[in-house]
Amino acid sequence: MKLKKEIKKIRPQVAAPKKKIANIDEYIAQFPEDVRSSLEKLRNAIRKAAPGAEEVISYNMPGFKFYGMLSWFAAYKNHIGFYPKPKTIIDFRHKLEAYEISKGTIRFPLNKPVPVKLVAEIIKHRVKENLQKAGLKKTGGSK
Repeated sequence: MKLKKEIKKIRPQVAAPKKKIANIDEYIAQFPEDVRSSLEKLRNAIRKAAPGAEEVISYNMPGFKFYGMLSWFAAYKNHIGFYPKPKTIIDFRHKLEAYEISKGTIRFPLNKPVPVKLVAEIIKHRVKENLQKAGLKKTGGSK
């Protein structure tokens, strides 16, 4: 119970817009240039790791879907929140020691480069999980 209280204390509020966002381009466009650049790097890393994934807005945040949700991301005052699934964070905990994490969140500080190789590795892992869950092989089936 104490851990939950501590996580709630460090969880920042979303710096996302109050209006409904139509697409990822619109979401990214609302931020300053340095943040836009980081968001585009994250987006491109996800696209490259999961070329068949569909870009979506879910919970008013950018997300990627491939046989189910792969991940979401959002910009905050001091970091980008990257949201794969909680199990994925557990699976990658040894590679996430340099980042602040919680049950379902990885925080990439805005003052450091987006770890595109790590993001790609996480997304490829999520693709594999979603395909296994759907009972499909990597190249078979449909979205």
